[in-house]
Amino acid sequence: MAKPRSKTEKKIDNNIRQALTVACDHFLEDIPGFQWLTHQVNYTNYPASLLITCVFDTMENSKNADIASIQKLVLTKLLKIGVKLKSPERQIIFDSEEACTMENAGQWAERLEKTKGRALPKNRP
Repeated sequence: MAKPRSKTEKKIDNNIRQALTVACDHFLEDIPGFQWLTHQVNYTNYPASLLITCVFDTMENSKNADIASIQKLVLTKLLKIGVKLKSPERQIIFDSEEACTMENAGQWAERLEKTKGRALPKNRP
């Protein structure tokens, strides 16, 4: 997805990163198998294009995670900075290191590129 170019986009991206870092730190302490998270966004269709990927160590741990509580905390942290996701069930993605190793030889950049298709369609004028 596009990197922030303008000063405003950089500020938004920094705020998102800070909010997600707080959530990530919480997940690392409280959720078994949680490893890290990242976000992608296309600023021409923000915030509908914002995708958050939560990564676990194994597929089993990602399936056993309390998805609702993870989504709730992410949504809460984003709301505090004024970001509301239109479709959190499609915009918060769950994945695992194990699946990336098996399907993409551990190449996260390649794997995350495939998540672009999960973005919501552009807003109509």
